[in-house]
Amino acid sequence: MKIFVARLAGTSVFDPAGDQIGRIRDVVVGLRGTLPPAVHGMVVEVQPRRRVFLPITRVRGIEAGAVVFTGRLNLRRFEKRATETLVIGEMLDRTVSAEGEQMTVFDVAMEETRPSAWEITKVAVYRGRRRRDPRIMAWGEVSGFDQLQKDQGAAGLIAAFESMRAADMASALHELPGKRRIEIARALDDDRLADVLEELPPRDQIGILSTLEPARAADVLEEMDPDDAADLLNDLPADQAAHLLALMEPGEAAPVRRLLTYPQDTAGGMMTSEPVILPPTATVAEALAHIRQKDLAPSVAAQVYVTRPPNETPTGAYLGVSHFQRLLRDPPSTLLGSVLDPSIDPIRPGFTLPEVACYLASYNLVAAPVVDELGRLVGAVTVDDVLDHMLPADWREGAHP
Repeated sequence: MKIFVARLAGTSVFDPAGDQIGRIRDVVVGLRGTLPPAVHGMVVEVQPRRRVFLPITRVRGIEAGAVVFTGRLNLRRFEKRATETLVIGEMLDRTVSAEGEQMTVFDVAMEETRPSAWEITKVAVYRGRRRRDPRIMAWGEVSGFDQLQKDQGAAGLIAAFESMRAADMASALHELPGKRRIEIARALDDDRLADVLEELPPRDQIGILSTLEPARAADVLEEMDPDDAADLLNDLPADQAAHLLALMEPGEAAPVRRLLTYPQDTAGGMMTSEPVILPPTATVAEALAHIRQKDLAPSVAAQVYVTRPPNETPTGAYLGVSHFQRLLRDPPSTLLGSVLDPSIDPIRPGFTLPEVACYLASYNLVAAPVVDELGRLVGAVTVDDVLDHMLPADWREGAHP
């Protein structure tokens, strides 16, 4: 049975008891010259964002949507050896020679050649920049996997990652060699790259952004949430940050500039400047339509803030907040001004991180309105913003259990 490796990306992994313990992120092989590479095992991502190694000898079944293993899984962090190669991360999109032509790899297939022993036996390739004339070739019919390639494409790996959430793709990028990480990042669309950058450690964010042309870097920053863009700019040298801000569209740069005026570990520095805001004359039906938008984070969609016009931060006078549970209980025609929660007082931009955390915990909230000295809503701090600042700086790298 042939199994194409790119299709394994994201497949659930189950232990002998039938419990899901993680997902496949890559396959590890050892190159052997002209001989088919031996499959050493699989890279499995377990929570919290830790990559571990599953030896191929432990795999007892590979089916549609499931990989089942036997024995115990070693939870020590995976580290690739110098003699090993990652199939998805390093072999896809390589240029190889086959039938006297240069072709691009978009997948490889592995087969069980004897009990618990697997090899890469087939290579899926195509000619040109697009997948014209795709063909499946035996391993021995292609060459070039053992050669250093200066510019490797990204289409195949991006296709393998296409269904991943941004956080999972960020984790996958973080584990790739620096050169490969940058190749993939450059090939992503601006909005997808923005989503992934928001989930990467600061060191990776800076490394990727610094390799982009300034105009494109500014475009990507515009696609990011303003609070995430401000955090990233805070980590850059002042002159570089100022240059990128100047390249951004004025309307996109304005909320980022406002956030940069606050210290990072305060409510003003952590908040999102784009919560759901409506006037008191809006109806419950309109509010529910707004929070149903799929691109809103659950913590942002959990409440609607009601203000006088203008209804973009900084708003007119802040009136109150309406929680989505209350919205579900009232008739669709009800005006928002009549369903406000009178018990929630807003916080100030200068609230410190511990003060914000205590506020959310005391009132069992997932978000808090931030109002300035003029009574205007300037943003909202969500629980994920607080956690992001309270966790160790390297938490995104999976360094902590």
